[in-house]
Amino acid sequence: MSEPSSRRAAREARSGTPDAPATARDEHNPTPRAGRNLYAAIGVGVLLGAIVIASLFIRKEIFVGLAMAASVIGTLELLRAMAHGRLHPPAVPTVAAAAVLPLVAYLWGAPALAFAVVAAVLAILVWRSFGSLEDMPSDVAAGALVTLYVPALVGFAMLLLDNADGAGRICVFIIVTICSDIGGYVVGVVAGKHPMAPSVSPKKSWEGFAGSVTACVVGGALTVWLILDGRWWVGALLGALAVVAATVGDLCESMIKRDLGIKDMSNLIPGHGGLMDRLDSLLLVVPVAWAVLTPLVAVK
Repeated sequence: MSEPSSRRAAREARSGTPDAPATARDEHNPTPRAGRNLYAAIGVGVLLGAIVIASLFIRKEIFVGLAMAASVIGTLELLRAMAHGRLHPPAVPTVAAAAVLPLVAYLWGAPALAFAVVAAVLAILVWRSFGSLEDMPSDVAAGALVTLYVPALVGFAMLLLDNADGAGRICVFIIVTICSDIGGYVVGVVAGKHPMAPSVSPKKSWEGFAGSVTACVVGGALTVWLILDGRWWVGALLGALAVVAATVGDLCESMIKRDLGIKDMSNLIPGHGGLMDRLDSLLLVVPVAWAVLTPLVAVK
């Protein structure tokens, strides 16, 4: 007679080792420690990255369109996820803000973006006030959080883009974020022993964070120097700040998902989960990149 599933699950949770032999499972899933299929993740990631980079150098407006689409999709994923926590922000003004805010930032700059964010939050409040007053404060707060978390931060990418060398600035920001992810992943898998936040993201380690710092500082120094013709120390500064922002972004999304009781925001991207599962680091890094590059690197 087979062992009851609840007892087997409890034993596996204590031991950290499932009943199935790890070696057999690993042959079919090359990255069990990462929780994803490595080949699918790399293939899809490279394809998406190529589309984004190509759009930058073909025509900026294509990238703006992709950013607006990403903002809307990420917002829809968050709204869907929040329903698991019985939070129901008004969808119409929240999604409308997701589509409009990046465009406002690109066309009219930072002051217009700030004004549009305030207007969007007020629209969410007014729209929700026409419904039941039950749970209204939490629904409005959730809508404001989504607006600030996704379209407002995507707007900073549009501010970076709106320069003569905007495509290069976006490339620097993306490459630095990728350096954080790759450095943390490689070192964490090879040498990760000390969990950073086990209750939030068990796979994150301090060793992985050290790998992210090293990769980010080196990657930032090289990309700012080679792509933007800026001073290497500006890139190193960007890398040091970006790795903190990327880590915070990753942990924040992990906290949101854990609080809502979900593993991924969606299954939109094979090997990655939802779009927000890929944007978590990028969204927090982009305002840092804008704040560092705008005053310290002259436009070419």
